[in-house]
Amino acid sequence: MSADPLHRAGAPRRAPSSPPPGGTGASAVEVRRSTRRRRTVSAYREGDRTIVLIPARMSEAEERRWVGVMLDKLAAQESRRVLGDDELAARAERLSAQYFEGRARPSSVRWVTNQNTRWGSCTPSEGSIRLSHRLQGMPEYVVDYVLLHELAHLLVPGHGPRFWRLLEAYPRTERARGYLEGVVAADRLPPHVPGARDE
Repeated sequence: MSADPLHRAGAPRRAPSSPPPGGTGASAVEVRRSTRRRRTVSAYREGDRTIVLIPARMSEAEERRWVGVMLDKLAAQESRRVLGDDELAARAERLSAQYFEGRARPSSVRWVTNQNTRWGSCTPSEGSIRLSHRLQGMPEYVVDYVLLHELAHLLVPGHGPRFWRLLEAYPRTERARGYLEGVVAADRLPPHVPGARDE
């Protein structure tokens, strides 16, 4: 996939618009019409944007109907993939055992919907870890990195050399940070990526 699929040469596109009522929470929907596409309709997520690909000949009414259908279909697929809080806690326990010899023991690990400028947060005094719901549906290695970042804070509160030595054990740290930085850039979110060394 190209680095900027929204601006591929020759790809018909429309300006992003707000999702229709009853949408799945994506911040924007972009419909791309193609003269090569005859009957099929497809859709995929690109950060917080949903791209819907339709035949060029479709009417506006058909477009609206298919956007709704595809948003519902994507939401159903994603809901089957999302970990619940119990599974997230079990995953944190497994990661702690694998990378930190089981020394990081959170009292709670859960998804939250009120973190829009951070991917995760940790309160070491309480042993609680919270992950932003925006991570749901991202690659597993990215979720694992954010979990490990917050688990490491249970052992080392700040971002000093000891903290970074802990994260060096995870082989996909740089790849995961690059992925999150790309999402931040694409979505124009405040640039707070877990692991920025200037924190």
